[in-house]
Amino acid sequence: MSKPTSAGVDRLELMQTFVRIVEAGSLSAAAVQLGSTQPTISRRLQWLEKLLGLRLLQRSTHAMKLTADGERCYAHAKALLENWAAVEADLRGAKDQPRGHLRVLAPHAFGQELLVAPLARFLAEYPEVNVDWLLQDRAADFIAEGIDCAIRVGEVDDPALVAVRLAEVPRILVAVPGLWGEGPPPQRPADLAALPWLSLRQFYRDEFELQQQGSGRHERVRIAPRMSTDSLYAARSAVREGVGAALLSAWLVADDLASGRLCRLVPDWEAAPLPVHLIYPYARLYPARLRAFADCMKRAMPGIAGMRPPGGG
Repeated sequence: MSKPTSAGVDRLELMQTFVRIVEAGSLSAAAVQLGSTQPTISRRLQWLEKLLGLRLLQRSTHAMKLTADGERCYAHAKALLENWAAVEADLRGAKDQPRGHLRVLAPHAFGQELLVAPLARFLAEYPEVNVDWLLQDRAADFIAEGIDCAIRVGEVDDPALVAVRLAEVPRILVAVPGLWGEGPPPQRPADLAALPWLSLRQFYRDEFELQQQGSGRHERVRIAPRMSTDSLYAARSAVREGVGAALLSAWLVADDLASGRLCRLVPDWEAAPLPVHLIYPYARLYPARLRAFADCMKRAMPGIAGMRPPGGG
């Protein structure tokens, strides 16, 4: 097959076909979705590979796999098509009608429990939007993975990213009733060191700092953990089993505190709250689905039990 000329090829159509092949998983499935035939889809793929001078897919009888060049091409093609869709919608006056595909990266704990209800409301409100809900406790590679936005717990210092502060996570001290012995739970930081403890490795290990609400006083507490973990859920389960006390996100134990299953220690004191951001790369235009999702998260997150508005408002 001779190399197609630019005049004879709709390059945007070739990119659309390639993205559909990757997302459908096969040429035949892409042909069905595009209302075309497999030979036509195969021919478009070959044209794109010849135009770029790259091998994008490795195909065998039973499998199809992206090459390294194909992975980069997919990410760029996805971004190109989404930007074109945003331009087209804006020029047609349809920019306030969210539609299309949204890929969101969220931390495991938030994504599998805290944010599913707001996500469900978003999908119900915007029936023309589909969401890939990706749960990973790592930084997002927006271009390579075609990710539209990510929810991040903690500060954001990348100047290439827009960071919308959604809420903050209070962190409080909890334990099962009676872990401290007879009488009321500890009221002063000085009374905490004698308790058995768990630590969350990504946040604290053998010490943490508390601030008294109202006075602003700070005190550092040193502990000797009996158990250390990098899992919020494992820490909560261990606290429930009476293994020790822990410094945990308030949303994670809101139901346990309400039911009396856990008690709060030194209730006038907290660790520094963790900010929660929605982040995405800077762009001249943002698709309506991304703006609608950001608005949905801004409305929903501060009202979730155990969360609060940015700045503690």
